[in-house]
Amino acid sequence: MTQALVEMPLEPAGVPRGRAMVERATWAARTFATYDIDSVRRIAHAAAIAGENHAREFAELAVQETGYGVVEHKVLKNVACSVGIWNTYESHDYVTPTILSGDKIVEVPRPAGVIFALTPSTNPVATVYFKIMLALLTRNTIIISPHPFAKGVCTSAAYAMRDAAVAEGAPDGVIQVVEQPSIPLINALMTDERVDVIVATGGAPMVRAAYRSGNPAFGVGPSNVPVFVEKSADLAAAAQSIVASKSFDNSILCTSESVLIVEDSILTSFTKELTKAGACLLSTEQVEVVRDLIFPAGNFDTAWVGKSAAEIAAACDLKVPKGTLILVAPIDLIVPEEPLAHEKLCPVLAMVTVSSAARGIDAARAVLRNSGRGHSAAIHSQDARVTMDYASALPVLRVAVNVGNSLGSAGIQTALAPSMTIGTGFFGRSSLGENLQPKHFINQTLIAYNSNQSVLMPDFTDLNSWSVPEGSVPAYPIASNLEGAPVIPQPSNPVEFSGTDDLREEIRRLVIDELRQIIKG
Repeated sequence: MTQALVEMPLEPAGVPRGRAMVERATWAARTFATYDIDSVRRIAHAAAIAGENHAREFAELAVQETGYGVVEHKVLKNVACSVGIWNTYESHDYVTPTILSGDKIVEVPRPAGVIFALTPSTNPVATVYFKIMLALLTRNTIIISPHPFAKGVCTSAAYAMRDAAVAEGAPDGVIQVVEQPSIPLINALMTDERVDVIVATGGAPMVRAAYRSGNPAFGVGPSNVPVFVEKSADLAAAAQSIVASKSFDNSILCTSESVLIVEDSILTSFTKELTKAGACLLSTEQVEVVRDLIFPAGNFDTAWVGKSAAEIAAACDLKVPKGTLILVAPIDLIVPEEPLAHEKLCPVLAMVTVSSAARGIDAARAVLRNSGRGHSAAIHSQDARVTMDYASALPVLRVAVNVGNSLGSAGIQTALAPSMTIGTGFFGRSSLGENLQPKHFINQTLIAYNSNQSVLMPDFTDLNSWSVPEGSVPAYPIASNLEGAPVIPQPSNPVEFSGTDDLREEIRRLVIDELRQIIKG
């Protein structure tokens, strides 16, 4: 009897290419994991310099491609996330074993392996730079999946760093980028068992998709930053900091202030300082017009992401003083039904007044009940007791004091780790509670000796298994992002993930919804 042939279903377009990219990254990761600290530093430094050299070019391209933000501010972010990251961590060693003689333990750093990084359209180049620098400093390979709306500039940015790294001896395939994002391709990469960790920076649906992929993931939740100006604050300094922060790159950073809380006793003086700093205080009628524009039907219209205060005012047919940097919209209550009490990635700042510091803390907690738990908050105060009460009461993991929160909580103007990925921890349903930094991309193998003092531990000084690469590193046979790349067979033990269809649908819905909002009007 002839056995009937079973026709195998065709795989969606993009899946074979996704497997090929992971295979290439895995090949590179095996080699890169053996490099010594001097080789790693040379490679990371070369990538950082390449990023700095293209900082302005890519800032201009990012604004052209996305329509978001301010070129000069993007230049600053691009520099901060290239040579700035290098300067912060150049003396750190995520490669050489550490000897803890007193505990009789040797810590051996081990890279994660293959990182799959999702990056947003709001901070495209800076986030690409940042994640690549962290991967290189820790001997990881990385596959960048940019938001479709910023794929051109992100591809160029990734390739600039890749070329510099490979020229200094990094293995071919250490940095790859999804040039043409598609739902099947992203799904194939996200669920491939050979991906060691996913880093998702973007909207909440994308973060949830990363956590549901079956692979380890770092994701961050949304923000909605309350900023409290307490009566002991330096009012002029506070106003300048808040206006500068809220207008930085047209408020496109997730760390930018969202709702301003001011004590009644200083309201008149403080609003004068806000005006001097470049804020325009809206009337009740103007607030209604702005609300209707940026929150049609109660939902934020992403067409206004990264647009200037002047553009928003013009669209509302409002006359504002020349040089206006932000629009301040007084509201009565911080409740879920008030759209302006939610996150706004544009230079519109809601404002409420309170009778005391205690009521200010209550108001900030109300802001975070709307959204933003775990992310960040800011306060301007000279009173340590009030600051401690504020930080202790709010469900956030970083509180910036007397500094603009945009660059404060991002670690640019504070001693926090400089980062484009802000962990929200248990409060925000995230596995990451700190600002993402290189240490999160390694694990430590611990060599632990018998703690009995009669058992001696030998001398491990200068011992490690890493070495300087000998000669030139061979190129991967066929680049996986080119036509004609080999089809890599499916892993023998694929991740069993029953929610793949749901994941694919969630990614599709996220991309389509955001693109629809972007091109609206």
